[in-house]
Amino acid sequence: MSVDLATATGEYLYAVVPAADGAAWQAQAAGQITGIDGASVYCISHGPVAAVVSDLPNQKTRPERRRLAAHHNILKSLMKECTVLPMSFGNIADGPKAIRRILSLNQESFTEHLRRLDQKMEMGLRVSLKVPNIFDYFAQTHPELRALRDRSFAGGREATQDEKVELGRLFSQLLSTTRDTYADKVESVVGKQCFETKHNKPRDEREVMNLACLIGRDAQGRFEEAVVEAAAAFDDNFCFDFNGPWPPHNFVSLQLQL
Repeated sequence: MSVDLATATGEYLYAVVPAADGAAWQAQAAGQITGIDGASVYCISHGPVAAVVSDLPNQKTRPERRRLAAHHNILKSLMKECTVLPMSFGNIADGPKAIRRILSLNQESFTEHLRRLDQKMEMGLRVSLKVPNIFDYFAQTHPELRALRDRSFAGGREATQDEKVELGRLFSQLLSTTRDTYADKVESVVGKQCFETKHNKPRDEREVMNLACLIGRDAQGRFEEAVVEAAAAFDDNFCFDFNGPWPPHNFVSLQLQL
């Protein structure tokens, strides 16, 4: 969401929370935590929901490290006390009146999301292959790829362009199907501790899976134990890396009316 109106000041939007929780958080956090550019953070309420905001002297803010850190620190603080609908960096509204209008127009959607995410948080799980050469690893573990490679470079000759294309096609196909198989194997164990999961796109060829997991606030220990259990079924070529807890960014799908 972005509300970009050309005015002198604005309200920087961090999150939407239940109004009662936001009031309690504001009373507790007052003077102890600051937002973007050191501004005070407070809540603007409308009915059962509240926006967590800070004043911004203009309608633009660059994603510099200190500002990104301030944004995430607010979300981290909120998470300890509230169910949070986190907003991405850089959402600015044209003052308190605009914030209340957003809360009013989207109250039903906000309320439903807050109900679904009540007492929940997000954990991330990445599984990667830690091998020197991913193609060579697949050639060793997939006979059909190894046979095609050996035919294409038989006798030390250079493979033709068509042969290289075919090698690349087969490698991509095997990479995709193998990722699916491994992901299903991991999720069959880890998913038992999750309300929902979401598969994000792997960052590179070596990444087998990038899973976002929605778990209960009291389930982090059980989730970590499940990751260890899932990892035990894989050999030392695989690296399991879990992270969090985070606000449930991957499980908020708002189509805001502005």
